[in-house]
Amino acid sequence: MPATSSSTKSHRKNPGSQSALRHLNQQRIIECLLSGPSTQAELARQTGLSTATVSNIVKIMQDAGLVSTEPITSSGRRALNVRLNSNGAVAVGIDFGRRHLRVVLASLGYHIIVEETVTLPLGHHAEQGISAAVALLNKLLLESGVDRSAVVGAGAGIAGPIDRRSGTVAQGAILPEWVGIQILERLEEALDLPVYVDNDANLGALSEVTWGPHSGVSNLMFLKIGSGIGAGLIINGAPYYGAVGITGEIGHATIHEYGAICRCGNRGCLETMASTTTMIELLGKGSGLHLEPEDIVRNALARDPATLRVVDDAGLAVGRALGNVANLINPEVIVVGGPLAGLGDILLDPIRRGLVRHAVPVIGETTHLAMSSLGARAEALGAAALVFQHAGIKQG
Repeated sequence: MPATSSSTKSHRKNPGSQSALRHLNQQRIIECLLSGPSTQAELARQTGLSTATVSNIVKIMQDAGLVSTEPITSSGRRALNVRLNSNGAVAVGIDFGRRHLRVVLASLGYHIIVEETVTLPLGHHAEQGISAAVALLNKLLLESGVDRSAVVGAGAGIAGPIDRRSGTVAQGAILPEWVGIQILERLEEALDLPVYVDNDANLGALSEVTWGPHSGVSNLMFLKIGSGIGAGLIINGAPYYGAVGITGEIGHATIHEYGAICRCGNRGCLETMASTTTMIELLGKGSGLHLEPEDIVRNALARDPATLRVVDDAGLAVGRALGNVANLINPEVIVVGGPLAGLGDILLDPIRRGLVRHAVPVIGETTHLAMSSLGARAEALGAAALVFQHAGIKQG
């Protein structure tokens, strides 16, 4: 499943020291083992390294728990077969949000090794976010004991459209301070890893068909409701990117022709009626309270009347927009994610009513609507899955 912007760097820089050279050679061996076990002789042929060098590096990797070895007979001769352990190849998933950064480390078996989320200042610039990602990744590698050479690459999700032609964050992003940034190049330079970049909603869709319960679904839509509203599409088993990579901008579908002015310049966009920013503004009027998305979830679960009304209105607007999309692409499943996932049926019920009302009857009746079981980590998990898919590793 191709990324919006794929890695342009296959190997890390070599400063020239012996330890750096050994580190690079170890990475080359790991890359060979991603396709399956190999004998030391085969690894020497594939990497161009001497058999003695391969033997020494394999011994170091075995002591570190990255690989396992077993004696076999190959072409009538005794040989040592080398196999990556579950933590021998690790993917990094990074989710850059408007006010948060989440980093996960995932193993070959699609298991989370470690993860952490930190808060970013509202209106942060790209360099701030990238520096925070570097620091958090280094912290997690140290805490988990994962050897950096075991990292296959990093996937990164950005809260905004990415122009495939230039690899830059396009206008309309929830992160306006990132617009125009050559995000792929900057991340590869800062992380010193192969990097794959995509829109966060696209990665949410990918996470649902890899980490989530929808692995057998060929036509799926992932709807992220947050500060902005975006959608990721899986159509006929593959992500849909359109002509230049900017798809799923359902947050800018017109719901009310004479509604509020949206940040995109149009009026009455879905985002002006159903984003968490809009909900917070509505609920904060007159109270003087500063609310967060988790407050919406908590107050709605406590059956606060004002919160329930705001959520219901937002859900109906979302359902109306989904009805139009469903009529066009007829998805099997629509998964709702983002910070309001904890609302469950409180949000899904009005969305379902709006969907059924505005979709062709047979489509409304057969489209399965579900809340994401992956919660706030969906985008970061999708980013990690992107790395494994580029390496040719399917979910085990």
